[in-house]
Amino acid sequence: MEDVLGVYTRPYDPKRPQVCMDETSKQMLSDLQEPLPNKPGQPERYDYEYKREGVANLFMFAEPLAGKRKVKVTERRTKQDWAHAMRELADVDYPEADVIVVVMDNLNTHSPASFYEAFEPEEASRLVDRFEFHNTPKHGSWLNMAEIELSALGRQCLDRRIADQATLESEVNAWEKERNASVVKVHWRFTTADARIKLAHLYPRI
Repeated sequence: MEDVLGVYTRPYDPKRPQVCMDETSKQMLSDLQEPLPNKPGQPERYDYEYKREGVANLFMFAEPLAGKRKVKVTERRTKQDWAHAMRELADVDYPEADVIVVVMDNLNTHSPASFYEAFEPEEASRLVDRFEFHNTPKHGSWLNMAEIELSALGRQCLDRRIADQATLESEVNAWEKERNASVVKVHWRFTTADARIKLAHLYPRI
């Protein structure tokens, strides 16, 4: 916990951008009947029946100090999917960065070892050198600021039926573009000093 909180006190440095990474899933659903359009005094109405169209995965990458976020939609959430998303982050989104500082959870797919399952050793090693990883502790995912962005995405974009991955990608891209244009930054206020007081019961007694 203190390691992650220490990362959040670092000043903005474009050569060492701080990126919080997390993921979520979206159950895709299609309507069995056309919704009834809205009219004065009555909102649009949907039938309660629907058809399941599979599940898509969404990787969230958020840079709180710059007010930027990126969402990548994939069909699955395997180690290879994560590795390819991270390579895109390094080579497409931050090609000029010396090191990308990443805060993420301890999910088994979120590991430097995943690069070696997706790429040749030389490429995997190159990618490992591009990142500096900091993991949130068990039961401490709230320390990951990407969760704030996933919450906003869920409320503002994913809180309705979406039938297919193409539509999901289009909707998510529109949300991402609008939120980035408004430069919404996260001002993290919980510090190590706060943790030692408010979470004193988690520290060993010496």
